[in-house]
Amino acid sequence: MSAQVVIQELKSFGNSTRISDLARFYKTGPGEYAEGDVFLGATVPQTRTVAKKFKNLDFIEIEKLFNSPFHEVRLCAAIILNLQFQGTKNQQDRKRIFDFYLKQVRAERVNNWDLVDVSAPWMGVYLREVEDPMPLLLKLSKSKSLWQRRVSIILTFALIRAGDLEPTVTIAEALLQDDQDLIHKAVGWMLRELGKRDVMLLRNFLTENASVMPRTMLRYAIEKLSERERKKWLVESKY
Repeated sequence: MSAQVVIQELKSFGNSTRISDLARFYKTGPGEYAEGDVFLGATVPQTRTVAKKFKNLDFIEIEKLFNSPFHEVRLCAAIILNLQFQGTKNQQDRKRIFDFYLKQVRAERVNNWDLVDVSAPWMGVYLREVEDPMPLLLKLSKSKSLWQRRVSIILTFALIRAGDLEPTVTIAEALLQDDQDLIHKAVGWMLRELGKRDVMLLRNFLTENASVMPRTMLRYAIEKLSERERKKWLVESKY
C-alpha cells in the first residue's frame, strides 16, 4: 500500500461540479482562513471509505498524504490515523500515534476546521493517560497558528468525556480574547459540551466571563440552556 494508491482512489471519486462549492464552503479565497486549499470533489463518506481500506498504511506514507495539497487527501490521512489510534492496544502505540499527529499539527498540515475536528477529539484520548496535559494544551493555545489554537481546545473534548472538565475551562479562558471566529465557535462548542456534564461549572464560567465573551462563543456555549437563561446571558454580554 502506498500514498499514491490512496490518492488515485480518492481522485476516482472526484466531482468537478463539487469543487467550486467546496472551495467556497471552506473559505479558500484570497485573505480567507483556508486561502489556496484545493479539492478533488470527493465526499466525506467516500473519503472515509478509502481511509478504512488503507487503515494499515505506515507513517511514511501517511505523512505523504498529510503533505498533499488536496484537502480530501489530508482528511483521509487524519481519518486513517484515527482508525489506527482506535485499534491500538497499549499506551506506547498510542503515544507514538499522538506524537506523529502532533508533528503534523505543528507542520501546519492539519489546516482546516474539519481536519481538526475529525482528529483532535480522538487524539485527545491520549491526554487522559498523561500526568499533566496542560503544558502542551497551553502552548498550543498560545500559538500564532489558528489551527494549533483550535486543536488546543478541541483536544479537551476527550477529557470532557472522561469527566475531566478543568482543562477545558483553562483553555477557554486562554482563548477568550482570540480574534478568530473559528476559535469562538470551537470554544463555545466545548463549553456547551462541558455544560452537559456540569451545568453549574458552565454557569460559573459565564458569570465570570459572559460580559467579555465574543457573541458567537457565548451563543454556542449557552445553546442547550433554557430560552429564559439564554436571554439572561445574552443581555449580560457587551458584544
